[in-house]
Amino acid sequence: MAIPVIDFSKLSGEERAKTMAEIANGCEEWGFFQLVNHGISEELLERVKKVCSECYKMEREENFKNSTPVKLLKEIAEKKNGNNVENVDWEDVLTLLDNSQWPSQTPGFKETMAEYRAELKKLAIKVMEVMEENLGLPKGYIKKAFDGEEDSAFFGTKVSHYPPCPQPELVNGLRAHTDAGGVILLFQDDKVGGLQILKEGQWIDVQPVPNAIVINTGDQVEVLSNGRYKSVWHRVLATPDGNRRSVASFYNPSLKATISPAPQLVENLKQEVDRTYPKFVFAD
Repeated sequence: MAIPVIDFSKLSGEERAKTMAEIANGCEEWGFFQLVNHGISEELLERVKKVCSECYKMEREENFKNSTPVKLLKEIAEKKNGNNVENVDWEDVLTLLDNSQWPSQTPGFKETMAEYRAELKKLAIKVMEVMEENLGLPKGYIKKAFDGEEDSAFFGTKVSHYPPCPQPELVNGLRAHTDAGGVILLFQDDKVGGLQILKEGQWIDVQPVPNAIVINTGDQVEVLSNGRYKSVWHRVLATPDGNRRSVASFYNPSLKATISPAPQLVENLKQEVDRTYPKFVFAD
């Protein structure tokens, strides 16, 4: 089995219906799919690769060498007691928000990543509009639901590196989880793999595809779709070779947004009363 790879540009041509169906299948059966020809220039993506890798080397690598995961792995390896490193990930994480402090020593980092985030936000809205159309919801429904009363959905970017691990069998790159938020757009390393999703009881590799954007649906999209779209378990394996780069952007509800299944997708009054997904405020 392989994660669906979908040509997003075909939404504008004669194969629109087929492409819409492929995206629906990706959301319903997989919870993950990859977009190629998504409209983000290769020139920009190459710059993102460059500045993220340079930022890690210049501003992050030394700190990771003294980080908790490195220390814990060394301790367990020396004890040789068969234990694994629990509750930490073999991952360096840099979070980018509009109002957060960004790295300042890497030439071009801030300009490149600000441009990239703006393009990803546009792509997220396009993807949500396709989801809405496939679900039979009004255009803009998901964005409006995520905006909530504040009229401002959350959009954050996480730049991760998974350095070579001397004993990858003892630690996770990133522990298995589902994403609590909405729509996630991942620009993953096109050479070093490690991302896997759980499907039908098996862990399946999300194969690296050069300059593709991996889309996955989070818990809130599963709720809004009344379970038609899936939020699936996924993880990243630690690897002995290569420094895996991962740039994940999260289009999530604002903290005050009230999330519940779209009324159009609740089939009858009984289901309205006995909802699988009760209404809740995202921050709760």
